[in-house]
Amino acid sequence: MKECISVLVIDDSSVVRQTFTELFNSIPDIELADTASNPYIAASKLKKSVPDVIILDIEMPKMDGLTFLKKLMSQFPTPVVICSSLTENDNKLALEATRLGAIEVIHKPKVGVKEYLEESKILIGDAVRAAAQTKPGKRSQIKNGTTKKSASERNVQPKLSADAVVSDKASPPANITTTQGIVVIGASTGGTQALENILEQLPAHTPGMVIVQHMPYGFTATFAERLNAVSKIEVKEASHGDSVTTGRALIAPGNKHIMVERSGTRYHVSITDGPLVSRHRPSVDVLFRSAAQCAGASCLGIILTGMGEDGAQGLLEIKEARGRTIVQDENTSIVFGMPKAAIELNAAENIIPLESVSGYITRFK
Repeated sequence: MKECISVLVIDDSSVVRQTFTELFNSIPDIELADTASNPYIAASKLKKSVPDVIILDIEMPKMDGLTFLKKLMSQFPTPVVICSSLTENDNKLALEATRLGAIEVIHKPKVGVKEYLEESKILIGDAVRAAAQTKPGKRSQIKNGTTKKSASERNVQPKLSADAVVSDKASPPANITTTQGIVVIGASTGGTQALENILEQLPAHTPGMVIVQHMPYGFTATFAERLNAVSKIEVKEASHGDSVTTGRALIAPGNKHIMVERSGTRYHVSITDGPLVSRHRPSVDVLFRSAAQCAGASCLGIILTGMGEDGAQGLLEIKEARGRTIVQDENTSIVFGMPKAAIELNAAENIIPLESVSGYITRFK
């Protein structure tokens, strides 16, 4: 039997705290360890027991969530999921939260929050599981006189493959060549920091890149602006028809699939709707399959840190199309799920640490 993930919810709203209590009572592998209405109460509870994951609001009395997050990481480093209405209209706050150490950010509305949280059960569960995987070692025990409940195996909803968006046609002929290769990257949990580490080291004449980073709608534009500010290359949120050119990185918009298409010897991107693939939109598998089909041996596929399996099958398709494939190693991954899934499929040509990825991209032609 699996041991449950314990969660401490810190939110000044009694409605939110009660909703999370009911929500986690309905998820077999997650349990509510405790709640706190402000960071000071939470701090006193943490002295007695440290949970596996903390869900933290930003706007609270006595101390705001970001200040608490900074103090938490210096005293009781614990995986944190931010759940705040402030991040809905201020994505810089969300990015600052990830910079300070938050693993995931979930936007919640100011109105209808109870209904929203109930409808977001899968999203919240996945965020908590991803956060829990970033903490090594044995789960902490709840010190309230009770033992942690055991979780039965979850009923996981079927995952659609890239077939739902991109047809499964034959790989491109081996004689496809271009004047410049392209790079496609997929990342999830921990990927914002990993991508910043990579892109800020790349020279101006880096091959054109297309990137899927799992994050909510509205978040990707601010993320792209931040990366653009620290990079020698141009980084922007992708728009339909944007060219994939040397010295440019395109970030897939949140809640949209992105595909690479080819016109002669040039590449551009297509932005589209469609169902969730591998439970994600944008999906790395969708991007990678499109790159395998239109670029073949001229493509370098990279999977970085992240939870789940999105991108593993697509990376295998790039490899089978004679493209190059690498994944981030376990030691430098915040969550080793996506790279591990690709390795298990024998899709990774090389397994390298994060600090080596930028050099690998620079050498790719």
